[in-house]
This record gives sequence, C-alpha cells and structure tokens, in this order.
Amino acid sequence: MTDPSSSPSAHPAPEGGPQPRAATVAHRVAGALTALEGLVLVGFAVFYVVEMVSGATDNLSRAAVSTVLILVFAIGLLALARGWFAAADWPKTPTVLWNALLLPVAWSLREGDRAQIALALGAVALASIVAAIAAPRDRREAPDGD
Repeated sequence: MTDPSSSPSAHPAPEGGPQPRAATVAHRVAGALTALEGLVLVGFAVFYVVEMVSGATDNLSRAAVSTVLILVFAIGLLALARGWFAAADWPKTPTVLWNALLLPVAWSLREGDRAQIALALGAVALASIVAAIAAPRDRREAPDGD
C-alpha cells in the first residue's frame, strides 16, 4: 500500500526543488521582460555618456544627472530580474508598480506622435504586469489539497 503523502502532487516542491511548470514559466517571462527593460535603460545611460563625452549635449549637468538617475532605475530593474530568475517572492509588487507607471508614459508617447515606441512600451508593460500577477507569490505555501 502506498502512502498518499509521498506522492509528488500531494505537497509543493521544497525550495530549490522542481517547481510547477506554470510558476516557472511565469517567473521566467517576468524576469526576461524586466531584464529587457533594465537593459534598455542601460542603453539610454550609455547614450547620455556618449553625448557627454562627444560634447553633443548643451547641458552637461542635466545629462550627468539623467545618466545617474537612469542607471539607478536600470540597476533596480536588473535586481528585480535577478529575483524573478531566482524564483524569489519579493519582485512581484515592484514589477507591477513599475510597469503600471509605464502605462501613462506609453499613452503620452502615443499622443506625441511616437506610436511605434508607445506600442512597444505599452505591450512590454502589460505583458510584464500579466506575468508578474500570474506568478504565484510563494509556491511553498500553496494549498496541497489535504
């Protein structure tokens, strides 16, 4: 006679063990989208640095402050992505908040005749929100059907 408590579906996977496929996919998608956003911000920071070095900017202090601010957000997003890839519980709320704040930015870009950028930004923001919400907060505390 088999013990029902020993079946793999009776209890959630321990930390570090195999995770349910949907949870793993949601965490990976959220991590990939968040990493993409962080890398895009790193690209913008590099752009500002190139402008400062080449003398293309007319306001050096504004470009320097923009570079630092963009790098702060890029590092934050890359930390969120790392948390998602590690299947941590904490990145969910900051990811949803960040992407919710990007939706009005996408809307204003649309109104400013930058429809392609607005569409891409809005799509990534919405997909990130959906992936973050779809990822369970803590799979170890999921009900086990007992």
